[in-house]
Amino acid sequence: MSIPPEEPIKEGKYARVERERRFLLAGSPSASAVTARRRITDRYLPGTRLRLRRVENLDSGAREYKLTQKIPVGGPSYVQGLITNIYLSAAEYDRLATLPGQMLAKTRLSVPPLGIDVFDPPLHGLVMAEAEFTTDQEAQSFLPPPIAVAEVTGDVRFTGGSLARTKRHDLLSWLAEFGINPGGPGDPASTR
Repeated sequence: MSIPPEEPIKEGKYARVERERRFLLAGSPSASAVTARRRITDRYLPGTRLRLRRVENLDSGAREYKLTQKIPVGGPSYVQGLITNIYLSAAEYDRLATLPGQMLAKTRLSVPPLGIDVFDPPLHGLVMAEAEFTTDQEAQSFLPPPIAVAEVTGDVRFTGGSLARTKRHDLLSWLAEFGINPGGPGDPASTR
């Protein structure tokens, strides 16, 4: 369910406006540019706007669990919609992780001001960067990083819920539209 575009998006007591821009990258950043690494496993619950997330800090071992509701805005925009997070205990997460859902796993590399997601199979070879903003002006004035191949902020195919359902052959076709060939000869993604 989308919020009609004529209705303004308003933050509530628990929900906040999510502003982000997403970019396709041809590959991972250099290790020297990375300031933090996190392992993220998402479970998108079918028929809902809910996502169950497990985050492990690969540097400290700390874990975080949350249940997120995302209410998308109608139409492509850097304003993604409203997001509400409920932080869970490990036991609560384990209980909810028994629910059916589509899985998506990735490693998030922090390369300020970007979070760069390197996806696991069957989406291996997909590398996306995202930048989050607190104001519309920040989002509008942000210059795409030089490592970006294309901006895909408004492309629903590159949202988490869609990617969790994506088949490998579809992903390869989408990436080819942007000149990215993760399965080509000599590409390390082809051996993963």
